[in-house]
Formats: sequence, structure tokens, C-alpha cells
Amino acid sequence: MPDMTRRDSTHEAPRVFPNTRWSVVLAARQQFSPESAAAMEIICRAYWYPLYAYARRGGQSPHDAQDLIQEFFCRLLEKKWLEAVSPEKGKLRTFLIVALKHFIHKEWRRASAQKRGGGQAHLQVDTAFAESRLAADATASAPDEIFDRQWALTLLEMSMKRLQAEYAAAGKSSDFDALKSCLTAARGDIDYAGVARQLGGNESAARVAVHRLRKRFREVYREEISQTLAEGASLEEELRHLAAALAGK
Repeated sequence: MPDMTRRDSTHEAPRVFPNTRWSVVLAARQQFSPESAAAMEIICRAYWYPLYAYARRGGQSPHDAQDLIQEFFCRLLEKKWLEAVSPEKGKLRTFLIVALKHFIHKEWRRASAQKRGGGQAHLQVDTAFAESRLAADATASAPDEIFDRQWALTLLEMSMKRLQAEYAAAGKSSDFDALKSCLTAARGDIDYAGVARQLGGNESAARVAVHRLRKRFREVYREEISQTLAEGASLEEELRHLAAALAGK
């Protein structure tokens, strides 16, 4: 069993830093290059679900929403829409939703009539997963509201995966498994004695480990959000906006 007196900290663990989201967008603008394809795949994998949720709440059927999102990402490259964006011009969240709205209103009917489902898909949309997740979200009704909420949830999930990767890189995957439930629990509800038993240490060390985990998670979440913002944009303002979206306000 792990010695918590020695292994309750990750402050010396390798930190897993992804490319910034805006650097990925800029790489995706280089059409017909391996870097462009890889960058677009990263964007698709990270943000397809909030856009899918927007399309579904806007009245699209599951099949149409799947086709729509796949075609939308194809058009981002084909129509060179990414050439008009830069980190100085705004939030990645705003750019993607505005671009999707433009596509729906201006091009989707024509595109679907010409080649329904025939565009080259840059991602595989897990419709079953998306529909179960959408059904579980009863807090937001308007398309824009559900998009913002799912955007925030996506950033939380990405932060969790980064934190998990950091623990794995430090050889502490079992520690993360024992501690991860503490991220969503209220402080007063955390079973420190139970955590200590799982980690093989004492309760005092368990409290330190939980504190460090929660602190690092907040740092990672802030980093993930900041990567989607324009230079000079207010991180605190975006944090408040996403918190309100998660709370359904």
C-alpha cells in the first residue's frame, strides 16, 4: 500500500500541458497539411458535443445534428473560415457558436440538399452517448444556454483528464482513483478516514492530499479556460459566466 507520508503530493509530478486552444486553431488554418488535419481533429474532439447539444436543442433530429456538426467542421477548413479568427479577436467559445449559427442559417439547407451525409467527416459523433448526456441535462432549455453549460462541462472534463494524466505520469494513478470523488464533494461531506484507508496513510495526510488535489484542479481548470480566451480578456469574467451557466442562471 502507498505511503501517504511520502506520496500525498503531486507538486513534483510532471505537469501535462496541452497546446493552447488558440495555437491549435491557428495550426488548423494551414490547409492540406498534416498539422492542419491533426489540429482540426483536436478541436473536433474537444468541442463537438456543446455544438451538437446546441443543434439538438435548436430542433435538429439526432441524425441531422450529427450530419450538421460533421459538415460544419468540414466547412471550417473548406471555406477558410478559420483565416478570419485570431486570439486577439475574441473567445473561442464565441467564435465557434457564431460560426455554427451562420452555417445553419446560410448554408446548412443547401449543403444537406447537395450531399446529405456525404461530406468527409473529421470526427465520429457518438450519438448514443450524446443523446444520453443531453437527456440528463434538464437545467437549460434555450439552445444558447445549453451550449454554454455544455461548454463549461467540457472544460471541466478536460481539466479532469489533464489532472488524471499528471497523476499517471507520476506513477500515482491509484492515488487519483482514491481521491477523485473529493473533487465534486462538499468539504463537509468528504470521508477523510475512508480516503486515508484507500491510500494507506493517516487522516491528516489524507486531508493534505485532498487539499492539494482540489487546488491543482482549480489551477488546471483556470488554465483550460484561459486557453480559449482572447489576449487580455478577463479570465475572472469568463469564470463567472461559466459558473452561472453550470448553475442554470
